[in-house]
Amino acid sequence: MTKRAHVVVVGNEKGGTGKSTVSMHLIICMLEQGLSVGSIDIDARQATLTRYLRNRETRKDLAELGLQLPEHVAVPPTHDREGDEARLQETFQAMVARHDVVVIDTPGSDHYLSRLGHSFADTLVTPLNDSLIDLDVLALVEPGTMKIQRPSHYSEMVWETKKARALRGEKAVVDWIVLRNRLSNLDARNKRDMEMLLADLAKRVGFRVIPGLGERVIYRSMFLEGLTLLDLRQKILGFEFSMSHVAARQELRTLVEGIGLNRLKAQ
Repeated sequence: MTKRAHVVVVGNEKGGTGKSTVSMHLIICMLEQGLSVGSIDIDARQATLTRYLRNRETRKDLAELGLQLPEHVAVPPTHDREGDEARLQETFQAMVARHDVVVIDTPGSDHYLSRLGHSFADTLVTPLNDSLIDLDVLALVEPGTMKIQRPSHYSEMVWETKKARALRGEKAVVDWIVLRNRLSNLDARNKRDMEMLLADLAKRVGFRVIPGLGERVIYRSMFLEGLTLLDLRQKILGFEFSMSHVAARQELRTLVEGIGLNRLKAQ
């Protein structure tokens, strides 16, 4: 049987949820585990992951520091849907044949390439800012009762892409994981409401919830440097190592263990 890569899609139809930051950290984490990694950026408007990797690739100390890079391809749309989907299919098939893991970063909007990319997922990772505003992408909530009325457009799209997998003769089962990003300005009532609503919705639409990455200034500075938490060491790279970095690295370890990617090396 021909080996096929495990495919991780990082998706959410809302922007500003940290998809590219999560994608980059998962990529580097798996490279450090000794896995061969390919990455595809179909978020053409922002292209944050592509720029993040370019910032890393152009570092003068790349080789000196032993910074690893995936095989990366950006697949921007050209408004030719048939041609765009064919290019993404071709890129995807080449990637899964060459690598252990393929990470796909998707746009914060409903787009035909995003839908196709989602349909490739073995693991779907959805970063979600821990607020009722951002929850709207997953479910419609009744304001007076704080009860879920029905799943929202993104949840419905995920369901549709599962059906697309089944039509291609693939397993429709996808491990869907919602990363609940912890923001420092949350009040206790908001946290309780989010916990209750996400627990209810998880049972209804079939995802599981794990802690995400905290809101830390360090992520913004690391983007410009092309670095991740895994690259930071004491007294190196121009960063002042602090207890905040230690806590952030622990968050990342918890995230990777929760997703289950640390088990891929043994498979």
